[in-house]
Amino acid sequence: MPKELDASFWLLKLVYGVVPVVAGLDKFTNLLTHWDKYLSPAVTRMVPASTFMHVVGVVEIAAGLLVLSRWTRIGAAVVSLWMLGIVLNLLTTGQYYDVAVRDFAMACGAYTLSMLAAARERQVPRAARPITGRGPLHA
Repeated sequence: MPKELDASFWLLKLVYGVVPVVAGLDKFTNLLTHWDKYLSPAVTRMVPASTFMHVVGVVEIAAGLLVLSRWTRIGAAVVSLWMLGIVLNLLTTGQYYDVAVRDFAMACGAYTLSMLAAARERQVPRAARPITGRGPLHA
């Protein structure tokens, strides 16, 4: 894989791994924002908002860790689909359309990471890759 693509892969892997973990942890603390306000009224009628957000937090943390692991392709696909679910939720709130557009762009970025990871896997099978522990900046 050319250096530019490898650097792009590592940047996207870091972003789409760390951001879901941070957002997931924040579902328990609400330091960044009060997440409940973004929930669709349909959801809040079925389950308490705080309970739902805690479940969301666990899923986001797991998805982020999956991206950061050796299963980046799968984790990025999960993040992409998860972001599309968030977009659908936001569209049903009747507001936050700007956030929905941003989250759609994030879903596209996560999908791109999944495709880069797939291309990387096809190019060099994992068993044949040297284990250096170093990213693209140390190549």
